[in-house]
Amino acid sequence: MTLRTMGGAAARRGIVRLGLAFMVSYGALPIIIALMYLGFGLVEPRFHSGDNAINILKQASYLAILATGQMLALLTRGFDLSIGQMTSMVSVASALVMMGVLARNPDAVVLAILAACAVGLAAGLATGAVNGLCVAVFRINPFVVTLGMQGIAMGFATTISDGFPVFNLPIEFTEVFSRSSWLGIPAPVAVCIIVLAVAYIVLNHSVLGRSWYILGGNPRAAHIAGLSSRVHLVSAYVMCSLFVAVGALLLTARTGSGEPNLGGGLMLQSIAAAVIGGVSLRGGEGRVIHVVYGALFVTILSIGMNFVRIDGYIQQIVLGVVVVAAVYLDLLRTRIR
Repeated sequence: MTLRTMGGAAARRGIVRLGLAFMVSYGALPIIIALMYLGFGLVEPRFHSGDNAINILKQASYLAILATGQMLALLTRGFDLSIGQMTSMVSVASALVMMGVLARNPDAVVLAILAACAVGLAAGLATGAVNGLCVAVFRINPFVVTLGMQGIAMGFATTISDGFPVFNLPIEFTEVFSRSSWLGIPAPVAVCIIVLAVAYIVLNHSVLGRSWYILGGNPRAAHIAGLSSRVHLVSAYVMCSLFVAVGALLLTARTGSGEPNLGGGLMLQSIAAAVIGGVSLRGGEGRVIHVVYGALFVTILSIGMNFVRIDGYIQQIVLGVVVVAAVYLDLLRTRIR
């Protein structure tokens, strides 16, 4: 065997190792996202327009915020099935508070918006605290707890709104949190960047974040290390719900009304974005960049299917299939390691 042949074989092995390392760390998702974006553009040229690119970023921002919250629950070997209905509850509650303040003082627009945001965030924090306490203190399975909370949030949103949307929210609310730009960045994208930055700092540069990874990755090691599983589990669900509340307020600003059905399929989409991106269902594994990849994938897939006129029910089937495939790839990635 000549030196040139040996060198070529070594180069090929190096490329394969680099490819496997990239797959283990990020999967093939970045490449798939690029190919999917190009593919939809070939079928429908309007997909590559500048307006649609901005629309994709905005839509992905909403989903990335919700999926970031879902990731925090997944890191601790749990999940939050109440995200969709919690979004509806926060939307309706904040809208009603906003309209209530304006009914008493029509000129107090800023006060109404601030009060609505405060109530929305408080509702999210309370929901997360209840979920976390039930999981951590009473040792109830996260599936049961969050499924029950899903029903509670749905009933609450429907009851306080009588099942109807809350219309006539002040235009300033929509302008600031949906249509405006912050330092040249669309408002939803700017808020998403802030949320992702907070999540990144907490996960990578705080004791709390490292504790979540340990709890999810190796509960026995966490116990031996003396970590308070109750405190950290509660904190994970509280922060999860806080991020969901932020996303709900942005979605309310986008629609311009408090919607009791705003949550729709957001629960499935949030889990899909997190798992497709690379967050493990077995806990202890996941990064902020994974959520960004997953949100972009789900958003591009959804908008692309709309452009090529695929029925909404078929889209749900496709999303479900993608989630199952992502779970299998997660298992395959673990075996490769």
